[in-house]
Amino acid sequence: MNKLYKSAFTASLLLALAAGLQPAAAEGQPKVLILATGGTIAGVANTNSPTGYDAGKVKATDLVAAVPQLRQLADCHVEQFCNIASQDMNSDIWVRLSARVNEALLKEGYNSVVITHGTDTMEETAFFLENTLQCDNPVVFVGSMRPTTAISPDGPSNLYDAVHVAVSPESQKRGVLVTLGGKIFESRDLFKNDINHVDAFSSRYNGPIGRVDAGDVHYFANPIHGERPYWGIPADAVLPRVDIVHAYAGCTGDTIDAAVANGAQGIVIAGTGNGNMTQDCLAGVKRAVEKGVIVVRSSRIPHGFVNRNHEISDDDAGTLSSYDLSPEHARILLQLLIYHISHEPSPKYQLDLQKCFESGYFVNK
Repeated sequence: MNKLYKSAFTASLLLALAAGLQPAAAEGQPKVLILATGGTIAGVANTNSPTGYDAGKVKATDLVAAVPQLRQLADCHVEQFCNIASQDMNSDIWVRLSARVNEALLKEGYNSVVITHGTDTMEETAFFLENTLQCDNPVVFVGSMRPTTAISPDGPSNLYDAVHVAVSPESQKRGVLVTLGGKIFESRDLFKNDINHVDAFSSRYNGPIGRVDAGDVHYFANPIHGERPYWGIPADAVLPRVDIVHAYAGCTGDTIDAAVANGAQGIVIAGTGNGNMTQDCLAGVKRAVEKGVIVVRSSRIPHGFVNRNHEISDDDAGTLSSYDLSPEHARILLQLLIYHISHEPSPKYQLDLQKCFESGYFVNK
């Protein structure tokens, strides 16, 4: 470990030790559960690593202890849910995380939940929680672009902001939120738009919905969610395989055939332009649909709507269109829809699949 990294790491440890001398949380404060899953925010310098650090190495208790000011905001409780780099996140962890969040909010008296997470797949995990959260309490995702041992780590300030957002009365009924670099985003249209800079997230359409500034939480818009669907998912649920096939000049239908052969029950096409693809690829889509695979047309372009029957006739191909959902978000929604169709066949769960993609949620017929 070089001197600069060693100095930063030592300072971090001193902060953690100092936190143990801070007064306990005041009586009557909001009760917040901080669930740590790893990521860069829990990273430690490693000069032998290609990135210069290893993600998911710092314990959750140390992350929180390094920000003693959190005690001024809330009665914070910490759990190490997992400790991985977010590129290793998967649907098994998602369903367990969703169950834990719902349990904490519905049964254990927590007012809100903050989840520390790597930025690479944060937009996916947050959207999964958005569709499986069973109450209106705030759930806030947070991460960092620099590890704990960097010269100027952004994790501590981001974590402070996340707890501040979580306890704000204005955060109620806003669904799952993400905060990074002082900005607050909704999960539905969030995407990571920068690999290196601390201001790494953007919104596909609406921009940030608020900011944390000078110790205050400011929202620019009213909540838009209305009545949430409140569809939970069991902690032992096994989600179906749904693959994303990326369209490009000259793409062939055998890539779709391969996904079907490998067990995909659903496929999302990250199409060119308005969810478009080559004729050979479209032929592969039709073969998949004939075998009962649900295919959704999305776009590899970060902005714009993939409208039904534009460019390609969804009626003829038997496909769905994603509207404003990214390929990654469309994949998650399709996983949940296929799961519920196969596990909840009663009439109350008859779904209008196209309307689900228009809204980004479950919609009953």
